[in-house]
This record gives sequence, C-alpha cells and structure tokens, in this order.
Amino acid sequence: MKPFIVSQQTARRFVLGRQGLWPGRRWKGKKGVAQAIRVCEAVQLDPLNVIARSQDIVLHSRVLEYKPEYLHRVAYEERQAFDYGGWLAMYPMSDLPYWRLHMSRRAHEEYVAYFVKGHKELLNYVRDELRRRGPLGNRDFDGKRVEQWSYRGRKETAVALFDLWLSGELMIHHREGFERVYDFRENIAPKEFDIIASEDDAEKFFARKAVAFMGLKRESEMKRELQYYLRKEYTKAEMAGLLGGWIESGMLRQVQVEGGRETYLVLGEDVAALESLEKGKVPKGWNPKETTTLEEVTFLAPLDIVSARGRAKKLFDFEYTWEVYTPAQKRRWGYYVLPILYGDDLVARLDPKLDRTTMTLEIKGFWHEDDAPVKDADFANALARGLVRFAKFVEAKKVSLDAIQPLGLKRAVKKAMSDEVKTV
Repeated sequence: MKPFIVSQQTARRFVLGRQGLWPGRRWKGKKGVAQAIRVCEAVQLDPLNVIARSQDIVLHSRVLEYKPEYLHRVAYEERQAFDYGGWLAMYPMSDLPYWRLHMSRRAHEEYVAYFVKGHKELLNYVRDELRRRGPLGNRDFDGKRVEQWSYRGRKETAVALFDLWLSGELMIHHREGFERVYDFRENIAPKEFDIIASEDDAEKFFARKAVAFMGLKRESEMKRELQYYLRKEYTKAEMAGLLGGWIESGMLRQVQVEGGRETYLVLGEDVAALESLEKGKVPKGWNPKETTTLEEVTFLAPLDIVSARGRAKKLFDFEYTWEVYTPAQKRRWGYYVLPILYGDDLVARLDPKLDRTTMTLEIKGFWHEDDAPVKDADFANALARGLVRFAKFVEAKKVSLDAIQPLGLKRAVKKAMSDEVKTV
C-alpha cells in the first residue's frame, strides 16, 4: 500500500488535533484532565515554576477550567495516572503493565552502584525505612553525600530512592510541591494494573503509543523508540519485519507530507481523521467545548510536544528554542518564552512572568512573525481572550502589556481586556 499523501496544513492540523489543541479545547475540569492524559498519551513534567509549571500550561491549553490541583488529584488521589522515567512524564495508569516490563529490565542495582559503595546495604536500609515509616521523600532521610555527583540526588539515599523507582519497586505516592514522596508499588498501583505484560503485547503497545503521542511519527525513529521501551536491541531486519506486519494488519499506516520525502506513521484508526482534514472538515469528536483557536489564542508550554525540540520549525516554519538554560546574553528572545497558537498556526511568541508580590502578569517580551495578522481586529480580540484566560489561570490581579507591539495591537488588546481584568 502506497503512503497516504497529505497537505502541510492537514499535517499541522492533525498533529495539533491529535493533542487536543485544535480547533479548540475539548475537555473540561478534573474529568477532562484524566481524558487529556489518556488521549494525549503522556504529559512531560518539569519542576520550573516561572509563571506556572510546563505540565500545567500543557493541560491549561487543552482543558477548560483547568486547575493544577486537578492533576494532583487525578494522579495521586484517584490513581488514574502515574509519573515515571528519566524523561519524566505523566502516563495513564492503564499503561502500567507495559511499563512494568520496561522497569523490570532496568537492573536496579546497576545505577546506584555507580554512585554508592555498599549499595546493597543502602537499598535494604531504604526499603526497611519505608516499611517502618510509610511513604517517604528524600528529605526524610539523613544520608551521606554521593561520592560522584548525580543530578538525581546529592545524598546516597536520594540516588537509592530514584533507583528503586526507576526499576518499579517504588512509585510516587504523591508530591509536595514538586518533591517526590515514595512508597512501594504494591501500596499504590490498582491491582488490575499491577501486572507485567508479555513482550509481544508490550512491543505492540509501545509502537502504538510512540505513534499516537507524536501524531505523525517519523518511521526512521521507530527502532530507537522500541529499543528504549523494551530495553533490547533490534536488527534492521527485525524492525522491518515488525513494521511491515503492523502496516499490513492496519494497525499503522504510512503517510507523506506534500513536498517532503520523509515517511511518517499514523495509527490506522486515525486515517479517517486525516481524510476529514483533507476535505476541510473537522474530524468527529474534535469539536471544541467553547472557543476555537481563531476566537482565542492558545499559549503553548515550553515542552509541548507539538512545538518542542525542533517540531515548531518542521510543522509551522516557526523558530522556537526554549532559552531557560541559555545564558542571558545569548538569548534571542527571553527566559520562558511561549509560542502563540492562532487558528492552526504559530504566529508569535511572548515571554511572561508572574510577579507574585503584586500578582501581576508581566509580558516581558512579545515577538510576532512577519506575516502575523497584528493589524486585524479579530487577532487582537483573540489575543486579548487568551491573555484573560491565562491571567485567571495563574490568578493574576492585573496584566502588564508594555512589551506588546505594534502600538495599535497593544491598544486594541488593552481595550478588549478592560472588562475582564485590569491592565497596566
């Protein structure tokens, strides 16, 4: 079967829509948080809280009336999700049986042994303390510093906790701020999910997950993905055989974007959505609950999968680099810049900061693309609505618009926001 050829616009809309961003938010409230995590496959977590944590901005952009406490409740009280991995993300709890195979193949003494002599005794000590005292975090242990620096923790007990978590013996019971509090997996995981899937089932599951998460997944990346998930090596022939079987069965379908040579994979069940998009229609189930992205812009998180790590350039011809770790003198834009989604395109970026002493949302910088519709009243109104919703999300009492330009846009935005939030 030949690859399905789609337009650049269809590719863009499909990736956005598969992640619940286009044509607008289609989930709502705490229930919507659990739905978003399931449909989006994963939400990357990050501890930085400049204005809000990246994961909260991701969910705010997809879920109406989102509040950060909803994520905590869904994951750590209702156990509908769990966080895991060196690439730290929140996953649906139903994924656990497949991740348990991955976890079981990570030798949990190998990592800690690199940093700590007498690691077996240390691991047993940490286990004994958890059994005796219940859920514990790194701060609950007095321990020696590791002999070699580890960004997973400075104390031997911190490295041990991380190692036991990585290998699946422990899970995150809850978080205090962003600090992990651990407990044994059997005390946390619902019984129906606390099992280990077979290798065949896990192989198929992670292939589907890798494709669904990206929407359009580069076929050339699948070998590396499966090697990570399954913790095993695949030959070129083995990988070709697996992919060929999945394509023949209809689980996956090859796609190419007009003007490009690269082959992508989509789930077979998503072909109908691509066909709808090619006809200029909104796929079934994608209708927004409230405003569309043409009526209200959406601010994308720094680690949003649709725009992070070079995808903004590939999909939208939009230059974007998260410059939080870039020295100030080398930054092109700002410390915590967020791309702005308008319709199905990235048209601008802004650098927001929350002054928590005055609860002022400060726009430290604003940069628009050359073809951005900055003189259009519809765009000004959409930007104003997006800013109002974002200000309410971070509980700001007022918004500083000084950096927005051109001047006409700033005036129009300020006027449109005047009935909703104080501007300065």
